[in-house]
Amino acid sequence: MNKSASIFLAGVTTGLLAACIVGALVIRPKTSGGPGAGVRGIVLKLAHGLDESHPVHQAMILMKQRLEELTGGKATIDLYSGGVLGGETDCLEQVQKGELAMTKVSTAALEAFIPEMKVFSIPFAFRDETHFWNTLHSGVGKALLAKGAAQNFRGLCYYDSGDRNFYSTKKPIRSADDVKGMKVRVMNSRTAMDMINAMGGSPCPITWGELYTALAQGTVDAAENNPPSFDTSRHYEVCKYFTFSAHQRIPDMVIISIKTWDALPQDVRKALQQAADESEVYQRKLWKEKTEQSLALAKEKGVELITPELDGFRKACAGIIRQQDYAEIVSIYNEIQEVK
Repeated sequence: MNKSASIFLAGVTTGLLAACIVGALVIRPKTSGGPGAGVRGIVLKLAHGLDESHPVHQAMILMKQRLEELTGGKATIDLYSGGVLGGETDCLEQVQKGELAMTKVSTAALEAFIPEMKVFSIPFAFRDETHFWNTLHSGVGKALLAKGAAQNFRGLCYYDSGDRNFYSTKKPIRSADDVKGMKVRVMNSRTAMDMINAMGGSPCPITWGELYTALAQGTVDAAENNPPSFDTSRHYEVCKYFTFSAHQRIPDMVIISIKTWDALPQDVRKALQQAADESEVYQRKLWKEKTEQSLALAKEKGVELITPELDGFRKACAGIIRQQDYAEIVSIYNEIQEVK
């Protein structure tokens, strides 16, 4: 083959690979040794916005490894971390369009696409962590994984994102009454704002990036999130009270494009589901370890860790589910309450 022809073929090959990479599912030759070497392999693109040290990404590495093992190298996952393919909403929209195979998304972010996901944001929808995970693994939890079909979403498994708790700068929150009159930063979520209003506080949906300054300058008096976020944001530098209110447990979900799922051979689907389930168990373990480390650091930094009586918080928020805005999820909420 002459030099011109070689250059031409190289250019065509590069162009074809570039075209494949923008798709959700790539079929490419396997060149490495081991099981399946020399056959055409299935490559799923999975993107998310977290860094590579995060428990979510570490769990996805396990999912990738297990998929390769279970399929004998027939299928794998290409991981894109740190938001290189866009933020959470960007990735979600790419999955919806079939441009990306998989992503990890908070069920709170799914509310705009799947209204039933609002049930996870209802304060004290779960009695405790055991009830929470029993629900996710019950019929109602599995049904919620399938609720995104009309939007081209299929849930594979849940990831732990902990429980949300109050933390404050000057005044400790030991009861729901202590929230009265406080300016509390919340997510830009109707449910979160309803919760603070129910306790007599003023909800302030300030962006996460602006929150440290808002706490330090007194623009807000308190915020709420999980312990690892309290740690990585360094909010312990300005907030010296952390209250285990556990008022919300909003899981993450690993989702796949239904178009991609339907294109997979049956054996690869089975292997991918098993790999996802195993990654969920591992992610929960890593999240628990990270939570314990974060709380130990907070205590070391002089933060008072408060374990309050929760009945008052529950009573203050009990009427939220009865508001007209939540009528469409009452039946799901009631199913959750029946889970043991």
